[in-house]
Parts: sequence; structure tokens; C-alpha cells
Amino acid sequence: MVENDLPEQLRIRREKRNALLDRGIAPYPVRVPRTASLKEIRERFKDLETDKSSGITESVTGRIIFKRDTGKLCFATLREGDGTELQAMFSLDKVGEALLENWKSDIDLGDIVSVTGEIITSKRGELSILANSFEIASKALRPLPNEHNPLNEETRVRMRYVDLIVRPEARDTARVRPKVLKSLRNTFDQYDFIEVETPMLQVMHGGAAARPFKTFSNAYDIDLFLRIAPELFLKRCVVGGLEKVFEINRNFRNEGADSSHSPEFAMLEMYWAYADWRDMKALTQELIQNAALAVAGSHKVTHHDGRVSDLGGQWKEINFYDAISESVGEVVNPQTSFADLKKIAHKIGLKIDPKWIHGKLAEEIFEHVYKENLQTPTFVMGYPVDTSPLVREHRETPGLVEKWDLYVDGFELATGYSELIDPVIQRDRLTEQAKLGAKGDLEAMQVDEDFLRAMEHGMPPMGGVGMGIDRLLMALTGLGIRETILFPLVKPEEQ
Repeated sequence: MVENDLPEQLRIRREKRNALLDRGIAPYPVRVPRTASLKEIRERFKDLETDKSSGITESVTGRIIFKRDTGKLCFATLREGDGTELQAMFSLDKVGEALLENWKSDIDLGDIVSVTGEIITSKRGELSILANSFEIASKALRPLPNEHNPLNEETRVRMRYVDLIVRPEARDTARVRPKVLKSLRNTFDQYDFIEVETPMLQVMHGGAAARPFKTFSNAYDIDLFLRIAPELFLKRCVVGGLEKVFEINRNFRNEGADSSHSPEFAMLEMYWAYADWRDMKALTQELIQNAALAVAGSHKVTHHDGRVSDLGGQWKEINFYDAISESVGEVVNPQTSFADLKKIAHKIGLKIDPKWIHGKLAEEIFEHVYKENLQTPTFVMGYPVDTSPLVREHRETPGLVEKWDLYVDGFELATGYSELIDPVIQRDRLTEQAKLGAKGDLEAMQVDEDFLRAMEHGMPPMGGVGMGIDRLLMALTGLGIRETILFPLVKPEEQ
């Protein structure tokens, strides 16, 4: 786009940039005066009385988010990255006519500036900096959205940098994640867990039922996969004697995107030797409740829409097949035939994918009839064996594995297991998965010979958990997944 074709606001700002350069003023200098942050100024001078001068000169920086120019006195509001704001005042008798006119003509909303002057309070008691000079730190060539033309949800996600400038909620959400991660790591430290990192580029995808992203290594001349889960490598760590391990990192699944799914997402996985699914259940609850305390100071968290979610107390349990039976009005258990499950699916209006196996159909029926009941934190206990190839069979109930899913606010937040450690059974399970893959199941796992070899060296009994970090933020804030991820994947804009 040539400059003459630009919208008026963009054209005028570019003309101002050029005019600054013509006058020998750098619109994008390498450095500007800054002696204190706005937060430091507010803290240090919080007790300064109304209409008083401090006698102290400082240089501060900030983005112009409000500007009012009158004849002899101009006002502006500066804002720094943490959201702290400070009023800047430009008085004709203080700065002179030339500098005041430059302020009025050169500076626009959105510009980042350095202002040097005395810290005072105004007649209205507003802490301010009474300028004696200013410098441009960065000239904004595009205007910010205003209250008459706010960002819509799609634009907020696509232009997160603008969203962070104009919406305090976006900045607050960005700060929730590091608080949560710090809390998780502190809880793990109390249990002597070791944080590790495992490969994201893998020669074989596994550890979850999901469709992978595929890429190619020029150096090795082989196909590679972006990992769908770190599970098989973390279990290798446990074989090697790292008996309590966790990883917080990215997973990639080549699947749909909606309010609770993103192709790229942050995941926590943890494995604990000599623990089982119930130990992992207790640890998961503690991790989440500690994260709530870190973010909200309470187990009761207030969502963005004002709703309060209570994550405290002992969370309830329900049985997977009992929940289905209660909802469809007939007894359903692991021995219910595939034909009977199909009849139930037709009765409740569930469309069946012909590739679904017995356990997958049962899980889809559960989601269809019961998911909406799972608003308060609930552990759903005991899942079908044929959809959980890496999980130990239930010690009491045939056809089940010792697996739970944790639901909060109607979505799955975490899943935990007693892990399968018998390499012979594991080989049989992965072989069955490979057969499903050969029949066209794009989510089926492959036979990972190196993982099986690791198991054959002796894998101790253990419990494991996978929990979505982005979904944990959803549970703490009530936001959708695209709001909890700072820069989620979005389709390119059409030119």
C-alpha cells in the first residue's frame, strides 16, 4: 500500500514521523531518560499532600492513553506495562511556548514518551509529573481502539499486543499463568519431584490418542512428529530411577479448535513411582487448590463474568458406567455389548463414527448425556480398557482400567492413572493400536520398540497424570482457551 492510499489517521502519523526526522528528532531513539517506573513513583510519593510540590525531579516513561490539550495547560495520562498510570502536566510558564506547541502537535494517543519534571500533586489531589521536558520513545503510526470502536473477540486474539495495551483484563490474564506455574512448581518441590524436559520432535508419536503434526528432518533424512504427549519419555525417566518427575511444556495435536481445544497447548504431566491413581488424584487436587490460592488468595475463584467457582473441600467422585446408566435409564457396564451401546446412541441422538470401538462409543455416550452435570470439580472414575492402552487394568472390575478424568465447569481438566508396567501386556495393547491405525484410525498409537525395551528393564509401579495448563487457567478465570493462551494459533488474515 503506497502512502497516499493510507487511511487518514495512518497518513497523518507518518507525516508527523517524517516531520520529526526533518527537524533532527529521532522518533525511535535507542534510549530515553528514565529514572523510575510509574509504580515506584506512586509508591514513593503516595503520601504527598494535595496541591504540593515534592521538590524532586524524575524522568518517567509510559504510553499516552489520554491527552487533553488546552491553551496554557495540557494534561496526559501515561501508562506502563504493569498497568500503573500517572498524570503528566505541561504548563506554558514551565516549558515555554515552543515546547508546548511541539507536545500538542507531535504527540498522539498511543505514543510512548519520556517526561522529565517535578513530582507534584494537582489541586484535585492527583499525583502528577509537572514536565519541564519530554522526548518521544516510540511514535505510534496506528491509532488505538477506543470505547466507541472496541476490539471484537477475533481481533483481540489476532492482535493480542493491542489487546494488552487497551484491556486491563488481558494484562491480568497474562499474569495469572506465571503465578500458576510458580505455584505448581512449589507444590512439586514439597514432594521432591524433579522437573525434566523431553523431546518435542519425536521419531514416533505416542502417549495419547491424537492425530499428530508431521514434519521432516533434512539433517537425518527422516519424518518426525511434533509430540502429542511426553508420557513415554517421562516413563523412561522413571525406569532410569527418577522416581518423581514432571514436565510443563507444549504439546501439538492436529485436531479441531474450539472453546476448550487448541492445536498447540501447554501440558503438565507427572509420574510418581510406587503411587497409584488415588495418590495422583489427591496430588492433583492439591496442585489445583494451591494454584487457586496463589491466584485468588482463596479456593473460591472469581471468574471474568463475576461468577464464583468454589474449588475448595474434598471433590466428589462418580463412577463412569453408573453415570451413563443413571442418564439413559438402563444398566450399562463394561460387558454391555457394542450393539446395545449403538441402540443407546441412536436413542439419545448421538451420531456414531464407524471407526469408534466399544470403549470410544461408551465415552462418547457419557460425554453426550452427562458432561453438562460436571460443573463442580468431579473425578469420573473407571474407564474402558480398550481406549486406555497405557493404563493398568482395574484391580477389582474386569473391563475397566484405573483411570479417572477430572471435570470442572463442564470440561475435562486432567486425567490420572495407575500406569501399566507389564511390558508383555503393553506390547499386546500397542499392537492392537497399530491394527486400528492400519484400519484408518489416525489417532491410534504405534508400537514403540524403544519404549517397550525400557519397560523390559523393569518399570516400577507408578501413577501418572496429565493436566492442561491452559485449561487450568480456564478453570481459574472462566475464560475460553483462546483467551488463556497469549498467542493462540489463528488463521492468516485474508489480504
